[in-house]
Amino acid sequence: MSATTQAETTPSTPTGSGSSSPSRDIALIAAFAALVSASAYVGAIPVGSAGVPITLQTLTVMLAGCILGPVRGFAAVTLYLALGAVGLPVFAEHSSGIGVFSGISGGYLLSFPIAAALGGFLVQYVARDRRTRAIVVFFCSLAASVLVIHTMGIAGMKLYADVSWREAASWDMPFWIGDLVKTSLVAMIAAEVHRAFPQLLHRD
Repeated sequence: MSATTQAETTPSTPTGSGSSSPSRDIALIAAFAALVSASAYVGAIPVGSAGVPITLQTLTVMLAGCILGPVRGFAAVTLYLALGAVGLPVFAEHSSGIGVFSGISGGYLLSFPIAAALGGFLVQYVARDRRTRAIVVFFCSLAASVLVIHTMGIAGMKLYADVSWREAASWDMPFWIGDLVKTSLVAMIAAEVHRAFPQLLHRD
């Protein structure tokens, strides 16, 4: 058999062991949805005048986006919200149901899938090969948190409590220090994951 014929009959090899597959995507989406659910129970301490609880949700939401990318990150967090909407007690303080989305923390909850998608987009398409550097991932995650989570959270509190934008923003302020710490953790963890699995965001 000639070299040309042999090359034609040899099965092609995947471009990388970390490349995507449907079953692997589903497993990752489900795993991160469970992680976000579990993080809702850690802390859950109401703070400030609005009484919105501090949890580790923003940490795991941004991890989902920054590690899985925009599509799978969005899907994982949306799955988490869907589980809560149908009645599973996966929201902070063991709450559930569609009514939670119209409550004081509804803006934050609705922002989570969008923030995960934006953070994942920035890591995958803006940071690109620099996503193994924690400082780069930090700014990608911070941008999504500031532009989406805090903005929609403030809007939700304003609409729910019928207060001024300034007062709603003051209710959001206690979350900033914690979010900077959580964003730092997101950056360190995601950068290490991408260093260990460089093909994780490569889609077939």
